[in-house]
Amino acid sequence: MAGWLAQQRVTRRYWVHRISRKEFKMATNTKPAVETVADKKVAAKWTKLLAKAGWASFPNVIFERQQALRLSPIDINILLHLAGYWWNPGKHAHPSKATIAKAMGIHPRTVQKHIEEMERWGYIKRIYRRTSVGDHDTNEYDLSGLIKAATPFAEEKIAERENRQKEHAASLTRKRPLAIVKGGKTGND
Repeated sequence: MAGWLAQQRVTRRYWVHRISRKEFKMATNTKPAVETVADKKVAAKWTKLLAKAGWASFPNVIFERQQALRLSPIDINILLHLAGYWWNPGKHAHPSKATIAKAMGIHPRTVQKHIEEMERWGYIKRIYRRTSVGDHDTNEYDLSGLIKAATPFAEEKIAERENRQKEHAASLTRKRPLAIVKGGKTGND
């Protein structure tokens, strides 16, 4: 009995140690406090407290051209949630559908249907994950299809902006028409 109890203590210490390391890893993977230039700009707009609580970056062109991209308001909201969980460029977001649904106040099945629809359009790619013991884990969501679909709209917007800037610069450097001189005097005299 004493041997069994000693083994349980060792096993318990091992799992406590493993859990602590896992929690430490999770804590170090969280979004850093307000530090970067972007974080400071967000803090200047939204206050330091809100920025410290977390923020998401999302390209304007996606919600400005949502109708052309066939995205419903629910789709945009889901994409905003995915962007909020996508902290590092090399790692995809992986929130559960239930988490997104709870935040939006809708049923998880509704979230699932909209994700399936965006997947059919090629905007989202679901990457199925399993835990170390083989159970289902939350999906990862790759948004590279959406990025590819939105890129032509971004290029169009940038070209329009550059054309407007060139026209504005040209209007500032344009010379006024010469005044007509009659008998040595301008027509305004």
